[in-house]
Amino acid sequence: MSLLAYWHFSFTVSDIERAIDFYGGVLGMKLVHTQEQANEYTAKLVGYENAHLKVAQLAIDGFDSPRSGHMLELVEYVNPDCAPTDTATCRPGSAHMAFQVDDIFAEYERMTALGVRFKSAPNAITAGINQGGYTCYFLDPDDITLEIMQAPPLPTEDA
Repeated sequence: MSLLAYWHFSFTVSDIERAIDFYGGVLGMKLVHTQEQANEYTAKLVGYENAHLKVAQLAIDGFDSPRSGHMLELVEYVNPDCAPTDTATCRPGSAHMAFQVDDIFAEYERMTALGVRFKSAPNAITAGINQGGYTCYFLDPDDITLEIMQAPPLPTEDA
């Protein structure tokens, strides 16, 4: 196999409109495309007979995938209707997505005022490749873990 690039990341959500509002309104992603998929191809792809999905594709301005046109895909299963998953970050199979921001402290305050649930305030990264940066986890409306990260300053030529 020869990987060329990423196509997109995907999260399954319980309410596509609420998720679009969160990822668009709170995080500032742009909605690229929506569609409903209730066809034989989709049923085969996801492995559920009579599958019916609502799909939204989102991108970050200036960071669009040249081929797919989006970075994040949100999927609501209309059929089958399944119970929520335990999304605790320590559970094998759980995932998170990290977003880089310029000012993590301002974003934390802005997002907290909007009711976003954080696992902690911004934390200084004190070891490893990102030492000197800041990071914190937060939750989307379906308890999917997300992260904002302020990268450490780039090394200067004098260093």
